[in-house]
Order: sequence, then structure tokens, then C-alpha cells
Amino acid sequence: MSERKTNQTLSGTSLGPKKQSRASLSFEDMPVFTKWEMPSEPAPVKEAAKAASQKGGAAKKKTNNQNAGQKGASGKKGQGKNKPGQKTQKAQKGKGKGNAPVAEKQKAERPKPTGQPAQKKQTGAKKQPVKQTLQNNTIPSISTNFSPKKGGKKGKKNPPIRIIPLGGLNEIGKNLTVYECQDDIFLVDCGLAFPDETMLGVDLVIPDFSYLVQNKEKIRGVVITHGHEDHIGSLTYLLKQIDLPVYGTKLTIGLVEGKLKEAGLLGRVKTHVVTPGDRVKLGCMEVEFVRVNHSIPDAVAIVTHAPCGTVVQTGDFKIDYTPIGGGVIDLARFGELGSRGVLLLLSDSTNAERPGSTTTERKVGQSFDNLFKTAEDKRIIIATFSSNIQRIQQICDAAVKFGRCVAISGRSMENVTGIARELGYLHVPEGLIVPMEELSRFRPSETVIITTGSQGEPMSALSRMSMGSHRQVTVGKGDFIIISATPIPGNEKLVSRVVNELLRSGADVIYESMYDVHVSGHACQEELKLMMELVRPKYFMPVHGEFKHLKRHADLARSLGIPDENIIISEIGRVLETDGTYLKNEQTVPAGRVLVDGLGVGDVGSVVLRDRKLLSEDGLVIIVVTVDSLTGEVLSGPDVVSRGFVYMRESEEVVEEFRNLTLKVLDSVKDRRHKDWNDVKVRIKEAVSSCVYRRMKRSPMILPIVMEV
Repeated sequence: MSERKTNQTLSGTSLGPKKQSRASLSFEDMPVFTKWEMPSEPAPVKEAAKAASQKGGAAKKKTNNQNAGQKGASGKKGQGKNKPGQKTQKAQKGKGKGNAPVAEKQKAERPKPTGQPAQKKQTGAKKQPVKQTLQNNTIPSISTNFSPKKGGKKGKKNPPIRIIPLGGLNEIGKNLTVYECQDDIFLVDCGLAFPDETMLGVDLVIPDFSYLVQNKEKIRGVVITHGHEDHIGSLTYLLKQIDLPVYGTKLTIGLVEGKLKEAGLLGRVKTHVVTPGDRVKLGCMEVEFVRVNHSIPDAVAIVTHAPCGTVVQTGDFKIDYTPIGGGVIDLARFGELGSRGVLLLLSDSTNAERPGSTTTERKVGQSFDNLFKTAEDKRIIIATFSSNIQRIQQICDAAVKFGRCVAISGRSMENVTGIARELGYLHVPEGLIVPMEELSRFRPSETVIITTGSQGEPMSALSRMSMGSHRQVTVGKGDFIIISATPIPGNEKLVSRVVNELLRSGADVIYESMYDVHVSGHACQEELKLMMELVRPKYFMPVHGEFKHLKRHADLARSLGIPDENIIISEIGRVLETDGTYLKNEQTVPAGRVLVDGLGVGDVGSVVLRDRKLLSEDGLVIIVVTVDSLTGEVLSGPDVVSRGFVYMRESEEVVEEFRNLTLKVLDSVKDRRHKDWNDVKVRIKEAVSSCVYRRMKRSPMILPIVMEV
């Protein structure tokens, strides 16, 4: 397939017969797809077909003329064999013999090349259904080239494929998709998500692996699309429970092995490096890797060749014809897959709300050049994603151009840049990158610091710089700070807080859309539509995004003519099953989220989060009393301890009332022969809670402690 031609593989997508190389292909050369249409024939072929049809009609009228009948037959025969640009015998003889008006009319009807597919005209009875369908703006059954495959044995259907998202739907991050066919399973990605503001004290969020542990004998491996945390971050947690081989491109496996080393799994887990175009057999399914562009090199889409059909999962992608590193997205292969027939497309929905196309990464490099000129003699600090190697490369290129050295701050940034340099994905001159400890040897105008913290993470290097707690960097008036990232939904307040603190320190801060210092790594609407037009799937399921993103992506598919019943907006844990003749999305499997707090995995649940939320809002009141286990007499206390509720020294009246309520409850059970001290604790809690709410309209956590002696 390495020598396939772009024109041939894209011919089924109405892109026209003109040959173009992959590098020269651009959106300006593409038509604007307004609805789902079949490719049109070239105008000369249509003219020849029409002339041949007219010739055949004339032959029927002259049944007594043998020569005329032969001519009519030859006209029909030539209808499918004439090459574009040739004229039929009838058209050639018609010149100057009364047929000039017909020729002129045909010439006038010839569609002009506009870059958009021309609508077919009726040339015979067989063409009427297509014409009628296109007029009604609905998708005809032949719009997708997919047709159900026949079973290997007579009368036996192909086994269905089951696709189960365990993450990545109705959320950003935590991407994990299960592919299951017969007794074989493989996984696509295994990522994590970061906690939101309701997950107090939680470090990470990973998928629920219960279904995978239950079926671990069936799993043949894990396939990774690229090396971002939301696609590889929870892999080590899974591999501690199930021993699986991991497949990915060179850089992706390099980043995965770094995580395996930290988790003590390096050497125990088998990793396999693949390149775009490779195929891997995983049970009854075969996985193909197709190159795509993203904000990290070596990103790929996953194409699953199953017995019942082909499934395409784009992974995170955009279309960039001038990427910083790596090749251009393999649109030709997507077109070829579409021409052969695709059962299902799972496509990235992150930017489905954004019109147009994503800007090329090279635009950021131009902005860096301008900002480096503006900074003049100031120290430059740039915060970006640690995995954005292409961005780091452009920062290093600008530093070389303006005579500055580069220092790396942040553990994840140091790890990724080290792996990228080792594997040849980051090219920097010798001596350009210096340790943070040696920055004091250089003047501010000679330094650039690349740091983490573009999302305002509290413990990141940039956050510590803004708070004045960084050990090696103190931010002041001589600093020029660039935040080269857009806040992820939910992080806006954190980023705003960091920006405010940096500005208070006197630094110049460039952030968000003030300049072109960031471009997305995800496809916008026009790129998403182009992908659908190339692949032309029978079924479509948007993935990777919140519900609003999935819904907007589904609307785009609908606007291109994919029927509503063929568009699926699923959810985590819901099983999508199809064999090409039917589609089910009814069954469910165990799925959800598992919270990681420190070294604890899954020990923080909804109850713990509720208590943490309660403590953070209204505080804690502890009442301690010691009683005689036989008589019920109070031997010590009650003592009241408060944290986060009131300042004890200024609230003696409230504290005294809590003591009196506790003594009252203890007196009420003093004469009982059998004392249930758990019931006593509940009654103390209820009495104090009612008092607090009546006096202060608060609901702190009340914790009574009754010690028996």
C-alpha cells in the first residue's frame, strides 16, 4: 500500500480526478460538502452517454434499416467504454447536419468545474432512484460503500463486534474503549482524568477495571493512539492487575516505559513498537495503525478489521499540512478505507463546537519570534503542556535564534523532554539546555525557562513561582511570562488565580488569546466533516468529549446525510453491538470512576467525598465524655472540641450549651438497666445538630465520643 496514489484512494469521495500529492493537499483544494452525494461522472463522459442514449432511441424507430440498427447498437456499446474527452460516433456525425442545436444545447448543459460535485442528470430508468434520493436530500443505501460480509460457512453469519466505552464519553479524559469479538478482547488507550472541584483531596481519576478483570483471559493486548496522560495515564494501574502486551508508536512506547519504570513494572510488561501502516493480529481481529496529526508526534488512528466489517477510531486528531514533526495525516488511507466500506466510525469530538479548521502549529512559532523580540532584555518564562514536544521544539528554535539558553522546570517536563531527546523527537544544539541551578550564571536577557503549570495546577512550577515558593525562581518586574495553552474546561479559575498573582508581582503576562501562543490539537468542524466524507461509515458514534460536544458532532453527521438511526450517542458502560445488519446499544457492563488519593486506589468513595465536603463547608464539632459503664455516672467531661466551626475562645456560650445538652441526654438514660451507648451517641448528635442549626443555620459534622470505664 505504500505506492497507492492519492487520486485513486480519494476518488470515491468526490474530490475530483486531479492528481495531488499528500503534501500539497489543502482545504482550498477540497469542496465544501453540503450533503451526502455520490461522485459525479466527468462532463465528457456524461455527454457521450447522452448522445449514445439518443442514438439508441433513433435506432428503435428505424427497425427496417439494418445499418441504422447496427449504429444504435454500437452507440449503446460505446456508452460505458468511451474515455473522458472522447466523442461518440453519433456526436461526430451530427456536426453540420442539423444536429448543431443539439450539440450547442449539450455544451450549454455541461457543468462548470466549481470544486463541488455536480448533480447527476437522468440518463436512463436505472438512474431515477438515485436522482430522486438526492433531490429529497436523504442518504441512499449506496452512499456508504459498506456491505455486510458473508459468513465463512454456508448460512452462517459473521460474529458481531461489541464496542464498550469504559471512559471518554460525557467527560474530558479517562479514555478507554473495549473491542470484543467472540472470545477475543483488546483495548484502545487507558487514560486518566484530573479531579474536579467536588473531589476534595483526590489526586487522579481512573476508569473502573471491573469488567476487564472479570474477562482478563480474553484480553489480547492494549493499543495506544498517542502519549498524552488522558490516553496512557491509568495504564500502570491496569497492568498491576492484568498482565498484557502494549502496542504503540516509538514515542508513545517511550513515554509508557517511563511510567512503567516509575511503577516498578519495566521488564515485566511486554511493549511492542509499531509504525503507521503496520498491522497487528489480536485474536479474530486485526488492528491497523494510520498516521494522524495531533499536538504530540507519533499519533495514530486505530482501524479494526473484524469478521463483520471495518471500524475506524480516529483517536485525537487534527489535519495539519505543515506539522512541526512527523508526517502529514494519511488522508489517502482514510479515503481508501471509505471506498472499500466502513461499518462504524468513532471520531474525536473535542472541538465539535468550533467552526472552521484548526490553525497549524507553525503559527505559534511565528508568534514566539515576535514575543521574543518584544521581551528584549527580560527573562522569558513559558508555561505549556509537558507532552507538547512540538511546542517545546519551537521554543528551543526561537531561543537559538535570539541567543538565549533554555532551562526546564517541572518533573513531568524534564521526563518528557529527556525521552524526546533520547528518541530523536526533540532536536536541540549541544549546550542549549542548561540545569536550573546554573541559571544564575546568565543574564536575564540570555535565558528562557520552559515550565509546567499552564493549567494552574496548585503544585506545578508556575503556581509555586506565582506564590513565591519556588526554590530557584523568584518572579518580578524583569520577567516576561507566556502561558502557551488554553484552560481545559473547569480549570479557568485556577489559571486566572495564577495570572493575577504573576501580574501582582510586576511581571508581564501573555495568556489565553492575547496573541497566537496556542493552537488546539483537535479537529474543528470542517475537518470533522472531511473525515466523515472520506470514511463514509454506515454507523457513526462521536467519542471523546462532554455531552454537548458529542451532540454537536452528531448534528454535523446528520447534516451530511447520515440517518438518525445510524448515529449513536452512547455512554460509559453501554455496549454497542453490530454485525453489519443490525445495531444494538442496550446492554451495560460495570463502569464508572475510581478515585486515587496518594497510594490509595478506590478507597475514597462517595461517602468519603461527602464527609470531606461537609468538613470543608461547616467544620467539625467533637464532644468527648467519660461515663461509668455500670451506673452511667459522668466521670469526666463533656469536653467540646471544634475545628472549622467556631473560634472556641469567643464562643463560650455556644460551647456551654453543647455541654448541657450532652448531660441532659446522659441523664435521660441513667436509670435504664441496659444502656445502648450507640443509641446514646445518636441522641447526643441529634440534640447538638438541632441546636446548631436553630442558632446559626449551619450543619457541621457532629462526632460524639462516649468512653466507658
